Amino acid sequence: MRDLSQRAIALPTGVTLNVAVEGPKGREAIIFLHGFPESHRTWRHQFDALKDSHFCVAPDQRGFASSDKPEGVENYATGKIIEDLIALADALEIDRFTLAGHDWGGAVAWGAAITRPDRIARLVIANAPHPLLFTRALYEDKAQREASQYIRAFRDRANDPFIKEHGLAAFLAKTVKWDRSPSMDDKERNIYFEDWARPGAPFGMLNWYRAAPIEVPEPDEDIERPALLDADFPKLKMPVLVVWGMGDLALLPGQTEGLDEVVENLTFVPIEDSGHFAPWEAPEQVTEAIEKFLAANPAN
Repeated sequence: MRDLSQRAIALPTGVTLNVAVEGPKGREAIIFLHGFPESHRTWRHQFDALKDSHFCVAPDQRGFASSDKPEGVENYATGKIIEDLIALADALEIDRFTLAGHDWGGAVAWGAAITRPDRIARLVIANAPHPLLFTRALYEDKAQREASQYIRAFRDRANDPFIKEHGLAAFLAKTVKWDRSPSMDDKERNIYFEDWARPGAPFGMLNWYRAAPIEVPEPDEDIERPALLDADFPKLKMPVLVVWGMGDLALLPGQTEGLDEVVENLTFVPIEDSGHFAPWEAPEQVTEAIEKFLAANPAN
């Protein structure tokens, strides 16, 4: 798989992001956001498929890969990362755009669609739960609560000496039994290791979890259910595509239930033979779903 054309873009939010940018600038724009523990390359297959018909943009988000990694957990609050997204769009003279996000990139994408619907024409989500549905699951779904215990480990500062001594790869192997997917070749694995070893990367990446306000109860913890989970939540009005690798062991398929409560115009495509990293574990199916969604929902 080829390397994508990249450039450094300094933003008024105080960070410089490494950004893959390809395609005709006058065409409809798609901004792709990756999650943990990846980079702009999460969406490499979709980027290749769409770059001739769309203006495609994929940053390494703050804390990751070749982008800036500011110190301090407070610099990784989701609001700041949404500000990066809008500032990046402004820097590239993009007004309204289609936004695609996977994992943490999907969390940012949900947040941007909720808070900045004036900029988001269409939303594409891959294996990233809606914030209301995920919070609800942590209180109501024992299986999802157990599957989310890795978040507690990622937040635990007691693990920091181990990470400093042995690196992020060893930490992930220890805490989540990380091993490469059969869909990942040696080149992609080595890119992971190189990115994880960059100065500041391990804690820049983990700070996304540490800055998040969501609480993850212990598996058998008896905790009061917040009343806000039963409050009305505004539905998104823009067209939304959700593709989900149904073999995801961290974000279980139950996270796709209830999407009609929070999305008015929903297209849902389950991918049975994929795990968490659907954009590159099942690239043809994800790309086909996006292409059909874009054709059926012209930007306005």
